Amino acid sequence: MYIVRQFLYVLGKGERYIMMKEFSMHIMDIVENSIVAGADRISIYISEDEKENRFRFSVVDNGRGMPKDFVDKIRDPFTTSRTTRKVGLGIPMLEQTCIQCGGHLDIESRVGEGTTITAVMEYNHIDRPPLGDMAKSLYLMVLMNQRIIFLYNHKVNKNEFEFDMKEVREIIGDLPLDTPEISSWLKESIYSGIEELYLL
Repeated sequence: MYIVRQFLYVLGKGERYIMMKEFSMHIMDIVENSIVAGADRISIYISEDEKENRFRFSVVDNGRGMPKDFVDKIRDPFTTSRTTRKVGLGIPMLEQTCIQCGGHLDIESRVGEGTTITAVMEYNHIDRPPLGDMAKSLYLMVLMNQRIIFLYNHKVNKNEFEFDMKEVREIIGDLPLDTPEISSWLKESIYSGIEELYLL
């Protein structure tokens, strides 16, 4: 189940290219790759630090990982492990943005252990794209991939919001997340938690 395609199925190619300019879409694309790689635990970390002038996000998974030779080539837009398309533009586009904004992209992966992708750049750089609608993105990722344990940690200066699907499962058990009451509660928790980061 490809969450990015589900999220963008009503958009044309031009709109998708524009949307990928927002980091929420890059994060969803990376998460999609983690899911394809068999991950059942995915952690997303975002830090927006105006004082240090740093914007940073990481996606960490416990999927199959990648061999070193593939990691060395993954920044090539013509390298992809998928059979459904020949060109993988997500990582090369993201790295280009990081460099353009005074930062860098790190990729660490071990076969059988998982992969960590970290993007770092200047917070106030004029070319830095917006984060985008992370509340909507996180809600869709959680709802569409109920077997996966997501951890989401988001810091804006000194404010912090954390959503841990492991803790949610301890509360609701095996109840489906798309049960109306649970879905509504999840949505409110995620949306209000992220919104409050920017209000305090």
